[in-house]
Amino acid sequence: MTLTRSNGLFFLSLYPFITMATQWTIDRYHSEIGFSVKHLMIATVRGKFESFTADVTADAADFSDASIRFSAEVASINTGIEARDNHLRSEDFFAAEQHPELSFHSTSIAAKGDGTLAVTGDLTMRGVTKTVTFTAEFGGTMVDPYGATKAGFDITGKISRSEFGLTWNAATETGGVVVSDEVKLSMSVQLQKA
Repeated sequence: MTLTRSNGLFFLSLYPFITMATQWTIDRYHSEIGFSVKHLMIATVRGKFESFTADVTADAADFSDASIRFSAEVASINTGIEARDNHLRSEDFFAAEQHPELSFHSTSIAAKGDGTLAVTGDLTMRGVTKTVTFTAEFGGTMVDPYGATKAGFDITGKISRSEFGLTWNAATETGGVVVSDEVKLSMSVQLQKA
């Protein structure tokens, strides 16, 4: 706190006590945004999004006060099978032409201990927004060989795809379904200090 004088008046400055939140961006070369679903209820199919961005601001060293904005291009979905990816981009699932992005904006973060955070926010897919909570395990921070400060997280969660309008399915002869409603999310993320 400093006291300055201008034109005969004194001004009190709080500048030394004001801190700016640290800005972080996602390191796409060392991050993966993945998901998995059950196929025929007996096996797991996995996929990921190849194109995504994220911006994070945080003051706390453990990111417990972070604000997160994330988006992914739906058309970048990749399950390793082109025909399946095209089906996922279609009106049956993501309707990528009408809804080219999915997004997440955090609304609260709670530290659970042992470096674990409960990250709650609004997830939007296919024009539908729902509140979801993910579990993030904070791996710590490190300076890489090029002098960049990195922070690492492993993030998991589950959503119901039908709640977002991804309702396509087909029945099997035994009364089961082709694709599970539950989708598991598994993300490995490195952030880089801006």
